[in-house]
Amino acid sequence: MAGMIKYLQSFRFKGLTVILGVFLAISVVLWTERSGIQYQAEIKKKAYLDRDTVVTETQAVKNIESSCLVLMDSSQADSVVAWEQFERIFMDMKTGVDLADIRQSEIPDFSGYETIVVLMSDLNPLKDVVIKIGNWVEKGGRVLFALTLQKDTYVSLIEQKLGITDSDYGNVLVDKIYIDDDFMIGGGRSFQIPDAYDSAWEVSVGETAKVYAWTDDEKKVPLIWENSYGKGKFVVDNFGLCEKATRGFFAASYSLLTDVMVYPVLNGSVFYLDDFPSPVPSGDGTYIKRDYGLSIKEFYTNIWWPDMLDMAEEHGVKYTGVIIDNYEDDVSGDVVEQEDVQRFQYFGNMLLHQGGELGYHGYNHQPLSLSNVDYANILPYKTWESYDAMKKAMTELIRFGKEMFPGTELSVYVPPSNVLSDEGREMIVKEFPEIRTIASNYFVGDMAYTQEFEAAEDGIVEQPRIISGAVIDDYMELAAVSELNMHFVNTHFMHPDDLLDEDRGARLGWKKLKKRLDEYMDWLYTSAPCLRNLTASELSGAIQRYGALVIDKDVSDQELNLKLDNFYDEAYIMIRMNEGTPGNIEGGELTHITGNLYLLRAKEKSVKIEIR
Repeated sequence: MAGMIKYLQSFRFKGLTVILGVFLAISVVLWTERSGIQYQAEIKKKAYLDRDTVVTETQAVKNIESSCLVLMDSSQADSVVAWEQFERIFMDMKTGVDLADIRQSEIPDFSGYETIVVLMSDLNPLKDVVIKIGNWVEKGGRVLFALTLQKDTYVSLIEQKLGITDSDYGNVLVDKIYIDDDFMIGGGRSFQIPDAYDSAWEVSVGETAKVYAWTDDEKKVPLIWENSYGKGKFVVDNFGLCEKATRGFFAASYSLLTDVMVYPVLNGSVFYLDDFPSPVPSGDGTYIKRDYGLSIKEFYTNIWWPDMLDMAEEHGVKYTGVIIDNYEDDVSGDVVEQEDVQRFQYFGNMLLHQGGELGYHGYNHQPLSLSNVDYANILPYKTWESYDAMKKAMTELIRFGKEMFPGTELSVYVPPSNVLSDEGREMIVKEFPEIRTIASNYFVGDMAYTQEFEAAEDGIVEQPRIISGAVIDDYMELAAVSELNMHFVNTHFMHPDDLLDEDRGARLGWKKLKKRLDEYMDWLYTSAPCLRNLTASELSGAIQRYGALVIDKDVSDQELNLKLDNFYDEAYIMIRMNEGTPGNIEGGELTHITGNLYLLRAKEKSVKIEIR
């Protein structure tokens, strides 16, 4: 041994040996990143429930006993619009309701209900029922007036009972709504209202009223408040914006009514990278050249992707990238195998090693639509020449994904530009059972495939994306805070080529865009530190579990008992403790979020929480 050491010490090429060792280490790293190394995602494989046995939300809600009476008036346009939103709100909160349209049916006796929700701005058609509502609350009932009320004779009869001390006949502008930080997740700040108008009744409330949201101006007109009356309680929504982007505001308001309110949530955050990995994005690299002096390819490799990884590491994000094979517009079905695979393997494997997931976006960027779909110059796309051509393109995409990333489970499909025809969706279900999730749009867009968070009857999990891009505008901010409080969820997507499109903020430059995206992540995880960072398939598993769950609640002075039907292995439940505070817990874990709001992770189908 001593002789060997002496020989190595005298070896005149030992410097070259060190250099060779360094190059060997670099080669190992690059091979790991680019070789298509198998990525075993045990957690993701366990995410989905069996599509043949899972209980869908539609099935789950059929047997829920009605505890809420909804009063609406089909002759009032805002009442009809409100019911469209509240029908889904109640479905997702697993609250059984009876609907009474005062134009078509008699109003039932109140005694069999725990709560009443009035979806009417004009109370005149109710007449003496307004007085009955006040008497019912005085005896212990709980009522939510969800629409901005119009000052009239019958409203005047209950103004004082609502906590109002002064009122005008006019409405005031609601261009900013300030949310109390103890009331809603993400509150403690104001949110700009897009397309603002005079939507709030100009009122003042007294000391008995507890105000949770108000206009962020000198008047500070109350927009959400509660007022105890006798043994019961009124809650009033006075902001007048009833749409999909404000569902969480109404869910939060409704949760104020009872001593303890419980409803299932998703508890998940997913960040999508559309068109990633893909060939080098095409487009105008003017602003990349302006700021960095680099080509598009160099910028994405050396600047954009390292920055995206840094943000992911800081916030614990696990990206879900969806593959585009090529950007050709051939819709004949004559598919061509992608030969330039190095870029796909490099970025794809780095994303997988980061803890992320890969899914499918398209063989090219042409949506799955046949000639019966007319884009009418709205979108710059072609339609596929035949069903067989569409099928061949999807077959090639899936073959390519499996070849590039062997051992991975690619189960998520994102429609190009969020466009998916009925025929395209039917083909996915029939021909490609490996696709378990379709992730498109939460909101209506140009020919967009619009979704709710649900497991469909055909086994596909519908997973809508709520917001997009690095420029989070006023509407998206409003939707983001709403969905934190409705489903306790964040879904966001962006395209690498956002930086090449002025309409998506390219002129601002990547430094500013990165700062805005990082600020959104900061707000999100500061507001909801217990929000789980998930990949798309993991969130789909959460959607299945959430959709199936039905909660039977029993509340006494000393404890809250929950019986969970269709419970699989875990469930997440939002609990608002309007009376008392939680103590010891059996069957789960409780995390305080804000104010009197708690997140329950149920580990068993029976949960008991002490009330102090």
